[in-house]
Formats: sequence, C-alpha cells, structure tokens
Amino acid sequence: MMQPPRGNRVHIGFFGRTNVGKSSLLNRICGQDVAIASEVAGTTTDVVEKGMELLPIGPVVFLDTAGLGDTTELGRARMERTTRALPRCDAAVFVVEAGVWGTEEEQLVQDCRAKKIPICIAVNKADVCFPSLEFLETMKSYGAAVVVSGVPENETDRETFLNAFKKALLQILPEEALATPPLVGDLVPAGGIIVMVVPIDLQAPKGRLILPQVQAIRDALDNDACAVVVKERELGSVLQKLRDKPNLVVCDSQVVLKTIADIPRDVLCTTFSTLFARAKSDLIDAARGAAKIDSLKNGSRVLVAEGCTHHALEDDIGRVKIPRWLRQYTGANLDIVHVSGRDFPDDLSQFDLVIHCGACTFTRRQMLARAWEAGRHGVAFTNYGVAISCLQGVLERVLEPFPAALSSFKEAFQDSSKS
Repeated sequence: MMQPPRGNRVHIGFFGRTNVGKSSLLNRICGQDVAIASEVAGTTTDVVEKGMELLPIGPVVFLDTAGLGDTTELGRARMERTTRALPRCDAAVFVVEAGVWGTEEEQLVQDCRAKKIPICIAVNKADVCFPSLEFLETMKSYGAAVVVSGVPENETDRETFLNAFKKALLQILPEEALATPPLVGDLVPAGGIIVMVVPIDLQAPKGRLILPQVQAIRDALDNDACAVVVKERELGSVLQKLRDKPNLVVCDSQVVLKTIADIPRDVLCTTFSTLFARAKSDLIDAARGAAKIDSLKNGSRVLVAEGCTHHALEDDIGRVKIPRWLRQYTGANLDIVHVSGRDFPDDLSQFDLVIHCGACTFTRRQMLARAWEAGRHGVAFTNYGVAISCLQGVLERVLEPFPAALSSFKEAFQDSSKS
C-alpha cells in the first residue's frame, strides 16, 4: 500500500530540556524504540523523524529534537537543528518536569506564538514527581493543552495516556492541518473531465510519475472527476476524441506554451506547480511575487530553493532552466543562488526574489513559514510554476481558474510598472 507523502502528514515536534524524557515519551507514544533514550544528557543530537498512523488524527510525523539548554561541545549545532525544526511543525509538544519552567521554555513559547504554532505541554516523569494543581494551571495559562505522563505500569496506563495525548492534539491542531487541502477537486464538478498533460523527459523518474502528478490524479478521483492523462504530443488528438470539452487542463510548467496552443480558448488551463502553490502556500502571494520578475535588473539577487535533494540533471529545472529563462526574460546579469532541502537561509534580506519549488514533500506550514520569512524581510516570494508561466508570458491564462490570484498579479504588475 502506498504511504501518504511526508508533506501530507501532520508534523508534531517534541521540544524540551536535556534529559527531560522527550525520547522516552516518543517511544511510549509510538509503542516502539524510535529514538535512543538515555540518562546521559544530550543523547539526541539530530532531529529524529518517525512517521506513523495516529488515529483519529491520521498520518503524522513526530520530530524528536535535541534538548534545550545543551551545554555540551556540540550544543550550538544541536540547538540550530532544533530551531530549524520548529517551522516544520503543525504543533509543538513541550516536554517538561513538574515545577521546572524557565527562560528556555519562555523563549520557545514566544517563538511558537510568533509562528502561530499551537502548543501541547506534556508534564513528564509524573511517577517521580506529580505536578501541583498550581503548576498545571500555570501551564494552561499559556493557551496550551496539558497532559500528564509517567512511566506506565501496564498497557492500560499507556492507552490512558495515549488517549489523553490524542485528545490534546485534536484540541489544538488547526483545521487546515487535519484536512488535506484540495489540488483539483474543487475546480471541476463531480463527473467533470480533467486532462493532465504529463511529459516523459529526463526528469521523469523511470517507471513512475512525479509526486505532484500522482497526487493530482488521486485528488481528481477522490472528488469523482475523470482524469485523462496524456503526453504533450498526443494532447491535440486526445481532445478531438473527447465528446465534451474538458473542464480543466493541467500541464507540467515546462510544456505550458505548447499546451495552451493546443487547447480551445474557453477551456481553463493551469499547471501542476500552480496547484501546489495554492495547496501548499498562498497562491495570491505567489502571483504577487511573480510580478517582481519584471523589475529585476543587473545585480539583483534571486534565491532558487528546491524542497528535496537530488542530483542536478543535464537540463535541471531549478539550476539550469529557470536561471536561463530569468536572464533571457530580464536581459539582466542576475546573481542567482541555489539551495536545496532544509538549507534555507536565515537572512533573506539579501535577496530581491525567492523562487521556490512546488514543495510536494513539504507541509503547508513549512511553506507558509518560508513565505512569511520572506515577507518579513520585504522580499517577493513565488514558486517554480508561477514564475515559469510569467517568464513564458502566459501567467494570466494560467491563473484564470483562480480569479483572486489573477487580480493580485495584475495589480502587482501595474504597481511594478509604475515604479
């Protein structure tokens, strides 16, 4: 059975001081030894990830982080990894001991509030020191859901805690974290037809489709639509064979020009990456960010960010094609920087524009956090598909299924032209 993509799982981070029992608590929840638990402070050095099905919440990823207040030699590097894990979280679980609360926890609360990450406080080691009513009330005053945990004596004890933990998560998790955002299901009626144009080129994995295409097909089926999958060369002939015009055509960004040329003007068209800009982040913001391309000039700095890591191919989209199209479109000598995976700069103020991949392996919260960080520095933020459509001169056509995003692009483009 195919597992849910990591980007569609609820991400729950475990944070707390060294040796407070985060790893032991995670092992208790998972029912297996996921993380190394030890009495030695600083055992957890990197973020440990564990995916599982946590009913009734659904597929989740637990993130076990290094302890706060780590004074060991590698403490600074460990804390940097812990800090970087926070924006990935849909919820943060603070693991504390009864009566122990200080500046480290206060700072983490402030960081979560700034990023709008809900909090659950797990008072651990209750079998050693049970928390006072006053301490529990103080914990609740932070707007957190609070659970109490001790070493279970039997399976019934574990189930009691697990049920309380699930109840706490359901209490704090936002609705958007529990519901998978639609890709195409809300764009066509039940029984409608979606034609998906999928080129088979160097970047197509052998024997498979790439994740955005697979997810779009599944979303169409889940919403009772008919998905017709075709390569770009066969699109024209397939459209002639259909009795009715399709309700929507979705194509790979790299063949958007040919796709638009082959379909009737009254048929809506967009790209897979544009769908992901809406599902994973804010399409209105991405459309506004694409308008920045027209104001790039010699010396402008552009960050091209790839969510996953892979070896760059001969004509890699992020490292070769987008930079080439940017320079051709603007006629400018641009300074283009590439990052991949979790290597995302802390200081974005040095850039004029961020162009991010579709983020099929990221959560919506991760992408919103990156977009928010760019906005905080006054830096325009868009994604591959939106940028490519802009560079090809067809972005307005691609945004027609999304009127608010189309309006945002037009307004930002006009403002950019005036400045």
